[in-house]
Amino acid sequence: MASMASDTISILDGSTFVVSDRRGDVDAGPDQPHGLFHRDTRFLSRWKLTVNGIAPDVLSTENTEYFAAQFFLVPPSGTIYKNPYLSVQRKRLVGEGFHEDVTVLNHDNEPATIELRLEAGADFADLFEVKDALAKKGETYREVRDGVLVLGYRRKDFVRETHISAGGRADVSEDGFVFRLELPPHGEWSTCVVVQPVAEQPCVVKYGHGEAKAKPNMKLSLAEWIEQAPELESDWDELEHIFRQSLVDLAALRFYSEIIPDTSLPAAGLPWFMTLFGRDSLITSYQALPFAPELARTTLRVLAARQGTRVDDFRDEEPGRILHEIRFGELVHFGERPHSPYFGASDTTPLFLILLEEYERWSGDAALARQLEPNARAALEWIDRYGDRDGDGYVEYERRNKESGLENQCWKDSWNSILHRDGTLAAEPRATCELQGLVYDAKLRTARLARDVWDDEVLADRLEHEAARLKERFNRDFWIDDRRFFALALDGEKRQVDSLTSNIGHLLWSGIVEDDKVAAVVEHLLGERLFSGWGVRTMAVGEGGYNPIEYHNGTVWPHDNAFVAAGLARYGYREEAARIATAVLEAATYFSYRLPEVFAGYERERTTVPVEYPTASSPQAWATGTPLLLIRVLLGLDARDGDLASDPFLPRSVRMLALRGVPGAWGRRDVESAVSVP
Repeated sequence: MASMASDTISILDGSTFVVSDRRGDVDAGPDQPHGLFHRDTRFLSRWKLTVNGIAPDVLSTENTEYFAAQFFLVPPSGTIYKNPYLSVQRKRLVGEGFHEDVTVLNHDNEPATIELRLEAGADFADLFEVKDALAKKGETYREVRDGVLVLGYRRKDFVRETHISAGGRADVSEDGFVFRLELPPHGEWSTCVVVQPVAEQPCVVKYGHGEAKAKPNMKLSLAEWIEQAPELESDWDELEHIFRQSLVDLAALRFYSEIIPDTSLPAAGLPWFMTLFGRDSLITSYQALPFAPELARTTLRVLAARQGTRVDDFRDEEPGRILHEIRFGELVHFGERPHSPYFGASDTTPLFLILLEEYERWSGDAALARQLEPNARAALEWIDRYGDRDGDGYVEYERRNKESGLENQCWKDSWNSILHRDGTLAAEPRATCELQGLVYDAKLRTARLARDVWDDEVLADRLEHEAARLKERFNRDFWIDDRRFFALALDGEKRQVDSLTSNIGHLLWSGIVEDDKVAAVVEHLLGERLFSGWGVRTMAVGEGGYNPIEYHNGTVWPHDNAFVAAGLARYGYREEAARIATAVLEAATYFSYRLPEVFAGYERERTTVPVEYPTASSPQAWATGTPLLLIRVLLGLDARDGDLASDPFLPRSVRMLALRGVPGAWGRRDVESAVSVP
């Protein structure tokens, strides 16, 4: 199916990315995430090409690969009665900077005199400055050094530069490059331009003239990466396209870890989150475990190496806590933001334990589980000592850093995401429901590791007892009897936050819901107030805070739906799980097979196509991982006693689905289902 139109073209490679218009130009406003970004700094904010003083028109634009784009342009002729006699092609490849080939073709029978100009500029905005439209505190400078245009920025000891060089005969000034061409009839001219960020050290731009083979941030080539993943076969052709796009995007989002050499893990998403996020990496690794288990291994090792060790109010750090986010820009350098790293997330720590157990069970890698045993025990200590702030048995959060810390430290981390039914903000501290489910699941899983891997029966028994007590209390304290669903949270006064939200689906995934309450939860999830036809909304229609285009209060998040579907399947509601999976995967076909971070929550009958959310990240790691988890749900995949188990349940629209070569402790195994629902 046709993809939705976009006014921008984005290409990326790890923590480096370029966002331009459809000409290939960049003319960024202070609050626009356009330009060349590397490690949280914008190294190019202006990049404009003109032909004889005029911006050319666009013939076509395409992303040839995740790291490459090409732009076919023509100078306007000024009248519909005369066709252009020139065309311009720009080929751009990003990787630690970018390389751009510019070609001009003369299609006329007469010679052509051409002035080609490339204007360049850099504001060196920190990504936080772009998000918050903040003014710079240092000074920019421009100069030409030995034919290289140098754009620079200095604030005390923080210095960043962009070095731009061009082949061919070019007049170089502090404003850019001018090429004066005399093209013969049907002649052709081309040049190479290299844009190189310089931070602590100059970057080595990955690509040169005429290169087209991907050089992802991993040991494997892109072809090898895809080849090592299981092969998917289905009679639903679109699913094969969605699956491949997920694998390619996971490759694109990977960046090198400086903590553990020769490893890489996924950044969270373009444009705002091209760095390590604990929550995002843990969730994405869980989603991708049956397809790319090395993501989980690297994520666990890196996050364990940066686990909290002290109480630091500015960074919301506490012993045993798993980090939320790491940044590298100017504001972090000067201590104006806490992200070096920042620990303000309360779900990352139980998610770390969940992924550790899941990875060991799938991979059989008991050695890593033993190696990270001290980290797991520290995470358990954090849950009980720091996560449970008041000793009531529930994990609640309230930021220590009141100025720049996150107010909400759950996955719905926007400031207004935890609302009562009437739309008023919940008082702090807040104990959201899904956090309790994650803790329940984490303790049961860690009990298994304690018994089977660490040989600690006492710890296993204690954790199982604590989990059972938590489940009993939770089903009593969070259940809203007259509305027949679980409260979104308990607020600072221990009142139920009574909005109906998608969080109740995460409770099914964790297994904390008692059997007598499951049917009511399922009815809400598939009811018209929560289910839009494209997926489950984050907040139900009719709640006081509902808005179909509010970030966490009415939109549809693909990863959210994947965990809802997994929860439904866990409790035996396979047909309902397949319905949600089908809706989300069908939505992907309208986004060029790439699910965005989030899209609008309008009902399907109103729009007939899913409606884009204006600032959604794309690609985004856990949205990219969503099709992988949904495929697992449809095939009923699980690891049990060192073997791969499968219990397929396909939607009526799919008659055959197979995965060839699923990796795990069993080696490689094929899974196939050719039985559709009657």
